[in-house]
Amino acid sequence: MTNLFDLTNRIAVVTGGGGGIGNAICERLGTNGATVIFTDVDQSAIDETVKKFTNQGMQVVGYLCKSSIEQDVISFFEKVVKEYGVPNILINNAAAGIHTAPQFTSLQEWDRVIQISLTGYFLNSREFARHALTAKKGGAIVNIASIAGTSAIGRGNFAYSVAKGGVVQMTRELAIEWATSGIRVNAIQPCSVNTPGWRSWVASEPDNGQPLIKKLLSGIPLGRVAEPEDIANAVLFLTSDASSMITGVTLPVDGGNLALNAGGTLGSQ
Repeated sequence: MTNLFDLTNRIAVVTGGGGGIGNAICERLGTNGATVIFTDVDQSAIDETVKKFTNQGMQVVGYLCKSSIEQDVISFFEKVVKEYGVPNILINNAAAGIHTAPQFTSLQEWDRVIQISLTGYFLNSREFARHALTAKKGGAIVNIASIAGTSAIGRGNFAYSVAKGGVVQMTRELAIEWATSGIRVNAIQPCSVNTPGWRSWVASEPDNGQPLIKKLLSGIPLGRVAEPEDIANAVLFLTSDASSMITGVTLPVDGGNLALNAGGTLGSQ
């Protein structure tokens, strides 16, 4: 029986693969046979990731690259194509956010978040598609968006939420633009994810973040935040042959967060 999740002989590019969600994605794609080539802005994280996954028998390579800098992205894809071949998979994951109210958000902060969390997705998608179209081969792009791209969450996430809203619409547009060329484009919308960065942010809140955690969990019917592996599993599905008829979709991996009305009550009480 054919294994629809087998990614053997496929080349996957993952941005922001040095930690958190990106690291889990690299592992999931690598353990299913893909050659994983990831970017990050932290050389030590790159070295640690390559060492860890190589020791596990995976084919993983890391590059220092800023996904929001056009020439960095162009050069990166040229290297990948020359050394490994045209990629089959792209995961746009590298992102940045702030927790600043809109009235206090500087233009510099706004530009930084938009450049990394939206423009970077465009640049990597564009270069991926250019090489795939030239080679006349299809592929799969998965954009890591957020529930914040569909439903406002406040708490100073203004610039981040706007960027993720752009990612959601970019996903639809690119799916239509490239469908006839066999390039599928989908997105994933996580709720809060239990990464080191998330834990650090929560711990910095009053009372060690306990009131915030209670608030977050009240909106997640399944009663927990997501783990990086939850996101990685969804990525595997959307990049595999199991989803060959799926494009232009934004998949919430949020424990029911988006399904729950703000005034709703769990159960039948």
